[in-house]
This record gives sequence, C-alpha cells and structure tokens, in this order.
Amino acid sequence: MASDLESRILETGLRLYGLIEGESPSVFKKEYWMGKMLGWCMQDEAFKVEMFRFVDVFPYLTRSESIAKHLREYFSRPELNFPSTLQWGIKFVSPTSITAKVISKSIANNISSMAKQFIVGSSPEDALAGLEKLRSQGMGFTVDLLGETVISEKEAEEYQQRYFHLLDILDAAQHRWTALGQDVSNMDWGHTPKINISIKPSAMYSQMNPIAFEHSISMAKERLRPILRRAMKANSFVYLDMEHWGLKNLILELYRSLMEEAEFHDYPHTGLVIQAYLRESETDLTDLIQWARKRRIHCTIRLVKGAYWDSEYITALQKNWPIHVFTNKYETDANFEKLARMILQNHEWVSLACASHNMRSIAYVMEVARDFSVPAERLEYQVLFGMGEPVRNALTKAGLPVRLYAPVGDMIQGMSYLVRRLLENTANESFLRQSFSQGVAREELLRNPRDLLAEHPSAPEGPRETPEYGDKGPFLNEPPWDWSQAVHRKRFAAALEDVRKKFPMKVPLVIGGKKISVSREIHSINPNAPEEVVGIVSSAGREEAEEAILAARTTFPLWRDTDPGVRAEYLFKAANVARGMRYELAALQVFEVGKAWSEADGDVCEAIDFLEYYGREMIRLSAPQRMGQVPGEISHLFYEPRGIAVVIAPWNFPLAISMGMTCAAIVTGNTVVYKPASQSPVIGSMVSKIFEEAKLPPGVLNFLPGSGSEIGDYLVTHPQVSLIAFTGSKAVGLRIVELASKTPEGALSVKNVIAEMGGKNAIIVDADADFDEAVLHILHSAFGYQGQKCSACSRLIVLEENYDRLVDRLKAAAESLHLGSPENPQNVMGAVIDPSARQKIMEYIEIGKKEGTLLLERQVPGSGGHFVPLTIFTDIRPDHRLAQEEIFGPVLAVMKAQDFDEALAIANSTPYALTGAVFSRSPANIARAAKEFRTGNLYINRGCTGALVGRHPFGGFNMSGIGSKTGGPDYLLQFMVPRNVAENTMRKGFAPLKNSRK
Repeated sequence: MASDLESRILETGLRLYGLIEGESPSVFKKEYWMGKMLGWCMQDEAFKVEMFRFVDVFPYLTRSESIAKHLREYFSRPELNFPSTLQWGIKFVSPTSITAKVISKSIANNISSMAKQFIVGSSPEDALAGLEKLRSQGMGFTVDLLGETVISEKEAEEYQQRYFHLLDILDAAQHRWTALGQDVSNMDWGHTPKINISIKPSAMYSQMNPIAFEHSISMAKERLRPILRRAMKANSFVYLDMEHWGLKNLILELYRSLMEEAEFHDYPHTGLVIQAYLRESETDLTDLIQWARKRRIHCTIRLVKGAYWDSEYITALQKNWPIHVFTNKYETDANFEKLARMILQNHEWVSLACASHNMRSIAYVMEVARDFSVPAERLEYQVLFGMGEPVRNALTKAGLPVRLYAPVGDMIQGMSYLVRRLLENTANESFLRQSFSQGVAREELLRNPRDLLAEHPSAPEGPRETPEYGDKGPFLNEPPWDWSQAVHRKRFAAALEDVRKKFPMKVPLVIGGKKISVSREIHSINPNAPEEVVGIVSSAGREEAEEAILAARTTFPLWRDTDPGVRAEYLFKAANVARGMRYELAALQVFEVGKAWSEADGDVCEAIDFLEYYGREMIRLSAPQRMGQVPGEISHLFYEPRGIAVVIAPWNFPLAISMGMTCAAIVTGNTVVYKPASQSPVIGSMVSKIFEEAKLPPGVLNFLPGSGSEIGDYLVTHPQVSLIAFTGSKAVGLRIVELASKTPEGALSVKNVIAEMGGKNAIIVDADADFDEAVLHILHSAFGYQGQKCSACSRLIVLEENYDRLVDRLKAAAESLHLGSPENPQNVMGAVIDPSARQKIMEYIEIGKKEGTLLLERQVPGSGGHFVPLTIFTDIRPDHRLAQEEIFGPVLAVMKAQDFDEALAIANSTPYALTGAVFSRSPANIARAAKEFRTGNLYINRGCTGALVGRHPFGGFNMSGIGSKTGGPDYLLQFMVPRNVAENTMRKGFAPLKNSRK
C-alpha cells in the first residue's frame, strides 16, 4: 500500500512538473536585477549577509548620501574583499558626489522593485488592482497587512483600524467579482468566501507577553472581536497567523477562546496556522483536532513549513533552551506530510490549506486526499505572492483551488517579511532554489523525506543542561524560564502563595556555623505594600562582627589549604541546591525587593551562573603555570587566597551579586564575612542557606546582616580583613576605598578593594536605527525594575534626523506599559525600594522640570507603596544635573545630537563609565562606537542591561568602579595573590633533563 502511494506521488509530482516545463520563478531570472542579486547571494555567504542587512536598513535612509554611505560601508569594506562587480562602483567616490547619487538612485529603484515582487501593494487601495488581477487568473488571495510590530497601544489601535479599512475596500469591491471555479453560487469554488484575510495576533495588543497569558488573550480579544464582526458582515474568511515560538501557545489558546464564544461559534470561515518545523506541532495539532470535535467547531488549518527558522534556532541557542525546530529540512518535510495526513483523516472537523511550494509535499497531499475521499471544500493550496510562480501556475492548470498569501504595506513595514522571503529563496535546502537554480533532478526532489530520515537519523534536540556538579564540562548559562510553558507560570504563581505563607520569616545570624539570634532586629518590608513584613532579621553589632571575623580567621588556614578542586565542588553543589529552590528564590524577590517575574528569575539564573562559572574558573587557575624553560630550573607560578574577605552586597541584585562576590571569595580559598543590604536581608540569608545545604564547612561563610552605620566601617577597617568586595553607590564605595587605604597597626596585609559603584548610562540612537527594536530595548533598559540597576539607561541620545519620530514612538510606548505591583505578571514597573529612594527620585523629577521639558509623567496605580512616576524629560543638556548625576530610578533624560560625533561626545561627558548601547545599522558608526564610546560594557543593537556571566563580563571604570569584571576570566585573580616557587634542580653539574622542559 505504501509503495503504491509512493508510486502515485511520483507520478503526480512528475505530472505537475510537466505543467511548468520551461518556466522559472521571476526571482531567479538572471535578466532581472533580483535574479542577479540572489545569484550572488547564493554564491557568496558574506555578500548575502551584507546584502540582506542593507535591504533591511534601506527604507530608513531618507537621503541619497545616506544610501551611498551605507552602500560603501556594506560592500566596500577592505576585510570583505568583494569583487568590483559586487561593489557597484561606490568604493572610490564621495557619498555626496553626483556619481554616488546616481548609483544610489539606481540601487534604490532596484530594491523598491524587489520589494514589490513580494508585496502586492502599499495600501488596500493600491493593492486592489493586483488582487483583482490574481482573481482574473483564477486564483484567490489572503491579505496580510504588514507592520505587525506594534510597540504601543496607539499603534495597535491604528493596526486594527487598517483592517477595518481593508475590509471596507474589499467588501465594496467583491460585488463585482465573479466567483472562482465552475460553481454558480456566489462563493469561490462553491464553498469559500471571496474575501480572505490573515491577522498577526501580536499586533492586536502591544504588551502581549506569555508571562501574562490570560491577560494578553483578554486584551487581544478586545480588538479581534470587532474585526471578526466586520468580517462576518462581509462574509470574509479570517486566519490568525502563527508567529514565533514564544507566542505559539498563546495564539492557539486565543483562537480557541474566541471560537468558543457564542457569536463566533458557528461561523465556519476561520482558521489558524500550524508550523511543521516545530517539534511540538503534532501535539498541538492533535489537541486542536480533539478540541474541534469536542466543541463541534469547524476550522481550517493552514499547514506551513515555518518562516522563522533562523531566529528560532538562534534564540534557543542564546537562551540555552531546547531546539524547538527540526534542524534538518527533510525532518520538517516528513513532519509536514504526517500532519497533513492527520488533517485529511479528520476532514469532518478540520480543513487543510496546504501552504507549500514543494512539489513533493503538494503531490503527497493530493494523493492522500484521494485515499481519504476528502471533499473539495475541505482542501485548497496556498503559495506566497511573488514566489514560485511556476508552482502556482501548475496547480491552476491542474484545476486545483489556489490561494496566494498577499502582503500589503509600505517598504518599512515590509522589510522583515522581505528578508524572510529572501532567506527562504537563498537557503541551501530551499525547494525553489534546488528546482529552478541548481537544477536538482526531479526524481530526487520527489523522494520520500522519510527515506532521508532513515539514511540520516536525527535524535530530538533536548535541553543542553549544565552538567551535574563534579562534571567539569563547559560552562553553560542557566536557561531562563520559558514563560510560554504553562508549567512555569503555574509553579511560580504557587511559589508566590507558598512564600507569603511563611511571612514574617525569622532570620538569625550565622557565625562559625552557629545560628545566633540577637535582640536588635531589621524588619524587612514589601516596598509595594509596606504594611507587609517579609522578614524579621537579627541585626549584628560590633560584638557579633568581631565574632564573625574571629570565626573566619580560625577557619582560614584549613580552607586555604583545601584543594581548589574540592572548593569548586562546593560551588557546583550549591548551584544544584539553588536550582532546587529556584521558584522560591525568585518569588521572595518579588516581595522583598519588588522585582517583576522575569527580573526575579533572571537574578536567580545569574546566581547559579556565578557558581558554575567561578567553580570552573578556579579549576582552570589552580594548575601551576611553568615559567621559563631553561634546563636546571623549575619555576612555577600559582595562586593562593588573600585571607578574610568582607562582602558588602547591594539590594537591587540581592541574590546574584551577593552570590557572585561571596562564591568568588570562597572558591579562591578566602573565608568570608557577608553583610547583605538592610533592604534585602531575607534574600541575603538564602546565600547562607544554599551553602549550608551544600555542606560548606562551618566558618567559611559567616552571615552578618546589620546596619551599615554600625558595622560597615568596623568591618572595612578591621586589621584582620584582607579583602573587601563591594557593590553599591559611589558615595559609599569611595568611602570604603578611603577607609581601606589606611592600613591599621597590626594589619597583616594591605587591603584590596573591589568596588562597583554605579553608572550614568547612555543609549545612542543613530539616524538609521531600527525603531521597532530600539524603543522596546530603551524602555526595558530605562524602566525595567524601576530603573534600579547600576546598568540602567538614564540618558537617551538621539540623532536629530529622526529625533521627533523616535520620541513620539517612545512616548506612546511608555504610555502603554502596565504599572503596578509586580505580583501581577502583566506589570513591568512597581515601587522603588524604600522611602529614602522615593524622596531622592522625586527631588530629581522636580529638578528635571526646571532643567528640561516634561514629556511624560505616569503615576503608578495603587496606594501605600513607595511609588514614583515613570518620567521622561526632553531638552536636557549634557551639563544638566539630570544628565550627570546617578538617580537610580525610572527617570529618563532625552538629548538631541546633530551627528554621531556629538552623540559620542555627550555619551562620554560624565564621570561614569559602566554600560552603554548604540542602535545603528552603519558599520562605520558601530566600529567608531566600539572604539570611542568609553564604557566598561558596550552593547550594539540591544539594551544596556542584562549582562550574562561568561558572555558579557561586567564592570566599569572611572567613577563606576575599580577592579576587574565579574563573570569574566580575570575576576577571581583579585581574590588571590600570586606566588612563585623556583627550584634549582642542578646537583654537582647534573640536572634531570626529562623534567626541565615541562
């Protein structure tokens, strides 16, 4: 039976090929500019990268000299060494010359023509003639409005209105259209509406986020309902398009939820998309079919291979998640056939829209549909507008119902879509490329993909987890929770409830392994609800501080001499303990320091990363280094700990930074007195608890919460202390440096100070930046965790060419953020840490009102918490206090720069040098920023917060701190002193030559 099916598929496929004899897709025709360009892209991967990046930035270039400048930067850089043919004559002419302008105009015209290849029109009115032309050729359409990346509720509202307008235009026009097919009814092919639209659900709500799953669905439905009502009035088919992985489950549930509502339940002309390249697609399809059968709802499934493979694959690697997509094309092809069969088998409840240009996939669907006697109204074929014209022509000639996916929008809106199409056409495994460019044999292209699977078995990609402790495998960052998975949302919500039941938590001191309670207490409170006491914590005085130092001094010799590999094992054990407590550790941060769900989880991940990374680093550094290679001498350099380390931690990263400084001191052989911030002592106690459960020997880590004014100076100036690791404000940091520089009588060493002291961080937005990306990153960098990060963006420098447009979108996007208690996952900004922080921020807001122009001041809903408004000022000058002084709150100063030179000068005009970011698509400006933007951490085309251990070693200079970077290869060296032992191995003129070269 299987062999009979395969022979029929081959016969059908060859027959379809016969219907396109001599044809070639226009994208590959060498007489056209696009055909030549794609040919170059397929021959030269470096050119392909530069070309696609240039196409991406092109619509943002409003001046001919800007086009010429970018052409030169993308295609004439010496390191690329492109042939002169691919440099378009731009290399040796000035961007402002007449020659450059002529070349730029020619290239601009060609790219505009290329965009029109894939986009049917810039507006519904403009597209109507093209859509009607398709119908005159016997093909239907589904219209997708480009521009679905909305960053504000204003833009989401505008996107909704565009669909109303589209439906109005199509509804008015459809009355003059003759129905497709031979049926005498007024429906295409006798069963489907003439109008067909596709909608990106994420464009219905600018704050759509799987972490606020139910809320996102509710808000998206508010805008989708009116569109569905208008579509029903016009008798239009409506698809909900599928998007990237993070929104998949949300979109599936959104569709089901809408269709279960009484007014839409019986409307038969709706559908959604299943992506065959996803490993979960079979499970999703099974659930959808079962739902349709149970609810007696009919829907259409557009089955696609998937359009976001590159970004899905890269995102998974970056986040250390399982690879959600199949990594081989034949796996996706085989899965497509499997899913198509499932749909065709269940045609009573689900119809199939076979969306593919692959002749094998199409022939398979045709023959399996014949086997299951699928009615004509349950199957149609869809292809992309501007791609694979021979395929659509063959299907039309074969008498099959064909529909084209037809995007409508301007060039800026269409760039991401256009780049995806170009990627598809130039991919090595692209069916169209293999068929019409490479000339692969038809029989080979019609092979059963399961045969390829049998020849090249591929195991499913599982999560690439950090090895268990003791396994010295490569360091991998702890994967953040994937909030699209219900298990994490449910478990975190449950953790919030469980943690709250333990309030107020009683926290003792821990000295020499003993838990000690004293009468002095710190009452730690919830900044969003100050009446809630999170913990009652014993507060150390000088007597307890002296006891802690004594315990550390007593323990030090034994711990110093403990094998470094054994010390590292304690860190690996602690990492596993923290993983087991991960929900609890993050939930506690929501209450004690007011972090949003993702921010809290990120802090715990970073703490685990420090444990894993520094454990491995200590193993690396523990091997003595042979110095010199002369015979008769063996000289080794090695490291040993400094002594007693005092760790003074901040409240804003209460677990991550505490753990990073503490475990670095521990693994290098120092003993530690750890003082957490008075605002976060309960979370600080978790550092002690984690190491206690990891069985760290008593006295190695001593937990000493207490008032900084009472024990801070005492610990810093103590003669037995060799090392101080501090993170906090500049004022406190400089005081520590000053006090530590005075060596007291009886001291055994000069104190070493490692201090991170904050920043006044800037983001530069170049004239050619992608605003869709830039605005979202700016908002997160400036207002994530209420701006209470030393790396937060507090200065925004925008080039004047697009200043007004950027500022308008920034304001609208900031107005759309949800503010309020972070217990609610939809909220991105809650209360600041305490009353003194609130007072300081409010004073700076008043200063800003005098220095600049208030663009936005949004109050946080609620009462009682330490709330301050989300505030944005414009017209701030570089010398203003708002541009010079660290505020540590949600206050953003926006400044205008005439050009990139001025932008860099403004960025470098403060005493700080911690983080910065640049949004630009100019290779020259990116290179300049890397060299001239003086920050410890510079980020290109991403926000200035969120450094990852091992990937972005973190730390600044100037007034941002002293010492090497956390999470980097140099950090542990600061906690140790180097020693050198040289042995003269010559005896009576004889030396062991065997060992002299090691």
